[in-house]
Amino acid sequence: MFAGLSDKLSATLRSLASRGVLTEDLVREGLREVRRILLEADVGFEIARDFTERVRTRAVGVEQLKAVNPGQQLVKIVHDELVGLLGQKQAPLAFASVPPTVMLLVGLQGSGKTTTAAKLAARLKREQKAPFLVAADIYRPAAEEQLRQLGLRVGVGVFGAGGSADRRIGGSSPTAEPPARPTAEGRQAVVELVQAGIAAALRERARTVLVDTAGRLHVDDELMCELIAVRDAVRPQEILLVADGMTGQDAVRIATGFQGAVGLSGVILTKLDGDARGGAALSIFGAVGSPIKFVGVGEGLDALEPFDPVRMAGRILLQGDIVGLVERAERVVDREQAEQLAKRAVSKRGMDLGDFLGALKQIQSMGPIESLLGLLPGMNAKVLKQARVDPKRVKHIEAIILSMTPAERSRPEMLNGSRRARIARGAGRPVQEINQLLTQFEQMRKMMKGFGKLGRR
Repeated sequence: MFAGLSDKLSATLRSLASRGVLTEDLVREGLREVRRILLEADVGFEIARDFTERVRTRAVGVEQLKAVNPGQQLVKIVHDELVGLLGQKQAPLAFASVPPTVMLLVGLQGSGKTTTAAKLAARLKREQKAPFLVAADIYRPAAEEQLRQLGLRVGVGVFGAGGSADRRIGGSSPTAEPPARPTAEGRQAVVELVQAGIAAALRERARTVLVDTAGRLHVDDELMCELIAVRDAVRPQEILLVADGMTGQDAVRIATGFQGAVGLSGVILTKLDGDARGGAALSIFGAVGSPIKFVGVGEGLDALEPFDPVRMAGRILLQGDIVGLVERAERVVDREQAEQLAKRAVSKRGMDLGDFLGALKQIQSMGPIESLLGLLPGMNAKVLKQARVDPKRVKHIEAIILSMTPAERSRPEMLNGSRRARIARGAGRPVQEINQLLTQFEQMRKMMKGFGKLGRR
């Protein structure tokens, strides 16, 4: 996330922080480079200019504090201004005092709106908010069926034009050919569909209703009128724009259009686990005043994280996000299994290959290795690039270990040449990979035993 921006910005600040005294000329020169970096990340020109001007005003003439040199204080000023640029503080979802809470998800077609609706439903389900999904996109073929499939995976009810909340695959009846363009009759039909969905949610005793609306351009007056009609009819507590985080300033223009038409209570940025340069995240709040409430950080239905400006500023400046790492581990790691693995790893006998495979799967469930390392302080783009692990490699390791007998997994030392050749045939991998895996495993086992000895001193 923001790897290029983080690396360049941190390098520039490190060069300034190494100075014992900061003159106005040095600050100007450094901030000129910071502005260039922000513009390369697709941050709006006016936002980048105002940001650097605020930093310059606070930084020039800063007095030296005990144990903190002016360069270090400059880093703190940049961090604080980044927090302000990102929204100052975390913005939680608003819930109705009397259920159900209605949330409209809006945005362009292809921005990941339907998947995001399911991810948000999964998160609300974990928080005991009893979510319910309404498929209000009557224009895209199979949009309702996609939401039903996702709802089935999450385990929540889905209502659409094809029928009531049915948790079975294909539970709805076939629908007519979707209309190509909105009409006055179609607009009223969508309003009635959403109202019927909310009524169905009440019957299901749902506490939150997520309405997946049709994708639309912010300049499409007919579709925007439909969205306004739905908003006025159901009076939602949240209108959340789902925007592609990789589109940069386009996401800002889209947010501005939706804000002017229907008003936004917040934004969800998707695809921030990819090569997003950061322009959307750094510009949206300043441009439209709508806080970013969640970010999508992967393809899994649990890959939706609350957006915290303080922690995100720390990530951008390579100061890490240990809280985020702990939260991710708590969400996906089996604590009992992890404790057993830790005890075995530091025991006299040490972990075996079965334990190693279990640990590998636990780590894999937390996300790509490079995304986990990105939450640790000081990890630059070069380190993260080197840490990228091919998902196929993990599958190969799993195939190798599962091709062993239980006795061989428990006692790797018994794996002679003939056994390794048999395992290679079973896994469909060369013998060299088996040898490499066993060497790496033995090194890890010795290291873990060493940690155990240190802990017993």
